[in-house]
Amino acid sequence: MSNHQTLNNSDHAALRVHTGAGAQFGDAAMAALVVPNEFRQVQVHYPIVFRRDNDGGRFNALALLGFENGENLFLEGSEWDAAYRPLSMAIQPFLVGRPVDESHEPTVHIDMDHPRISSDGEGMRLFDEFGRPTPYVEQISAQLGDLHVGYQDSAAFIAALERYELLEPFSFEVTLANGAKNTLVGFHMINEGKLQHLDGDALGALHADGHLMPIFMAVASLSNLSELVERKNRREARG
Repeated sequence: MSNHQTLNNSDHAALRVHTGAGAQFGDAAMAALVVPNEFRQVQVHYPIVFRRDNDGGRFNALALLGFENGENLFLEGSEWDAAYRPLSMAIQPFLVGRPVDESHEPTVHIDMDHPRISSDGEGMRLFDEFGRPTPYVEQISAQLGDLHVGYQDSAAFIAALERYELLEPFSFEVTLANGAKNTLVGFHMINEGKLQHLDGDALGALHADGHLMPIFMAVASLSNLSELVERKNRREARG
């Protein structure tokens, strides 16, 4: 069970957090949740795909990091080999705390059981000697705000994709240089053909609602699938 606490300078005055990359910090994942307001940054490095929740409910957008469970092809030892990390991973071990009273602003929570919590005195401080949030915490707060807004907006974005039937299932078979094969299934992508045949009214509505740009970013991101294959080939070649 996660141990979520409201971040404060009383209980967490001396707390430190590991901010580097590493499998030991939970970075070994084949996909990361992304939200439409970060698609422009995400599409530079990662393919953006879509997948239904495990219970068959709503779609979520994901940045694809690998082809197998537990495989992050951007993780090179203690380095993340891309200039941008998806917000959902960059903010760990922090999360948005929902207030009991909806009239209040969300608060910053921290998962005290997360592997990024430092137990050896190393890592980034959260509060200075006067109990003030460090620049690191201020940055995390801004990222949490972006993620929170993006996740709230993503429901309307996904609804628009479904309304215009722009999501289609796809399978992607990866044949590596050594002859090994991986098959990627269970994901959806933007149907570019249907997008191209939308009429002016539909395109106008998508643009007015702010959905058209992230749709184009998601389509453009699929060119990164070939680079992901190359990353897989290089890793396999290194053994």
